[in-house]
Amino acid sequence: MDIRQLLLCLSLWVACSLSKPTEKKDRVHHDPQLSNKVHDDSQSFDYDHDAFLGAEEAKSFDQLTPEESKERLGIIVGKIDLDKDGFVTDGELTAWIKKAQKKYVYDNVERQWHEFDMNQDGVVSWDEYRNVTYGTYLDDPDPDNSFNYNQMMVRDERRFKMADKDGDLIATKEEFTAFLHPEEYDYMKDIVVLETMEDIDKNGDGVIDLDEYIGDMYNHDGDADEPEWVKTEREQFVEFRDKNRDGKMDKEETKDWILPSDYDHAEAEARHLVYESDQNKDGKLTREEIVDKYDLFVGSQATDFGEALVRHDEF
Repeated sequence: MDIRQLLLCLSLWVACSLSKPTEKKDRVHHDPQLSNKVHDDSQSFDYDHDAFLGAEEAKSFDQLTPEESKERLGIIVGKIDLDKDGFVTDGELTAWIKKAQKKYVYDNVERQWHEFDMNQDGVVSWDEYRNVTYGTYLDDPDPDNSFNYNQMMVRDERRFKMADKDGDLIATKEEFTAFLHPEEYDYMKDIVVLETMEDIDKNGDGVIDLDEYIGDMYNHDGDADEPEWVKTEREQFVEFRDKNRDGKMDKEETKDWILPSDYDHAEAEARHLVYESDQNKDGKLTREEIVDKYDLFVGSQATDFGEALVRHDEF
């Protein structure tokens, strides 16, 4: 199946999904919990291990000896210390945790990278992405679908340019990750909001009214009675989404809805690790301070021994 056929299948799948009258579409982006374990260090450090490594991977480190744990942790400290000043701050720990928790995102990009980097030069240009994604259509346009394909291509190019920080229309792997997963990057959040509004704003007036808001997540499909959750969403729109009570959501109101300022679990965990390990209370950690508390870090994403040591040059 080529890219063109895939896009058509996806469009049909979306249409079928929206036709289900009781199925709710959720456009809100939430950061997942770091662990489902209780965070109680007086009982165990299981939460800390899961938060940094993931539940399945953390289990594999139960067999490590203290000596092995300390040695491997010392190696990882150098990867967390981004500015190489010999100290690990809570900011650097937060960045490491967030990157490690988004491993599935990077794995997804890695699977696609070689398909789009056609000349294998280590970057993906807009021309490469366009040719791979829309090449079949560009070679043989279909009048029946030309409008949709042109719309998608224009939208993709706009997002590609937003992800491409230096404006050279060539994406590094990090920029390509931001293009494919814009919700994961602060500087891409405006494009996430814009694309969401374009999807929902059916009359093209630049705002989302109540009917559009409900219509995006619920299709009446001839039903006289709305599900209870639809009534609740109507109330949510009036009471919370439409903050200025003008009957519609503008860009900022839409952003507050789909990209809420959730509690930052990674930042809280980083502060916790620094607090527990910072022996001289200077607000940052040395390699020795971290290694001395190896039992707190062992099995965490910060000590992702199984992969970080094998691929340490990638971090």
